[in-house]
Amino acid sequence: MTTNSSTFAAGQTSLIDPKIAMGWMHTARFLTTAAQLDQLPKVDVPEIAFVGRSNAGKSTSINTLTQQKQLAFASKKPGRTQHINLFALGKQGVTDAVLADLPGYGYAAVSHSDKERWQRVMLNYLLQRESLTAVVLLCDPRLGLTELDEALLHALRPRVEKGLKFLVLLTKADKLTRSEQAKILSITKLNAAGGEVRMFSALKKQGVNEVAQLLWHWSHPEGLPPVLEAVPTPRTQG
Repeated sequence: MTTNSSTFAAGQTSLIDPKIAMGWMHTARFLTTAAQLDQLPKVDVPEIAFVGRSNAGKSTSINTLTQQKQLAFASKKPGRTQHINLFALGKQGVTDAVLADLPGYGYAAVSHSDKERWQRVMLNYLLQRESLTAVVLLCDPRLGLTELDEALLHALRPRVEKGLKFLVLLTKADKLTRSEQAKILSITKLNAAGGEVRMFSALKKQGVNEVAQLLWHWSHPEGLPPVLEAVPTPRTQG
């Protein structure tokens, strides 16, 4: 199976211009933070959650996609950040989607009680958050899908069957040769149970445009919103 970008949006006959998709991602701004699900505000726009093991490159990937160096906070002590951070997307003061940055999981230095608490919060979020439209699972391709990753995908399965979209993002692709990338891509697709799978490198900017396009289409299933269609053409003075 090829990784041509024209295949990643099922049923999509044409893709948004990557410049528009990247420009849209660049509008990301901090919305709120919460330690519990009931502390999150209710939103009526698509919400895309970024999840993954600590050290999978989640914060770096978000910052690369949004072209902002410090939008997503990368703790110097992996696994210590235990809050859900929401970021709003949309131009001209219009929020048309929300990104949710979930804390990394699986880090050994975190206490057992903290792990259990966060696992409950994450499970409740994945199963109950009404605005959740898509999940991006970040994975270090050198490790592949771990038991924790597979457990997360299993928990998502009921919602995926009802239309929830998900993407397995294989980060740090620059650390692999092309043949290694092709091998892990093929293996992950077999294990992803129908989800999208993409190689990604923040360093080499591999896959950045394609992922931005995918997220844009997931957030705008009916195409260009009026705010983009109605932008007037600048007049030249003379």
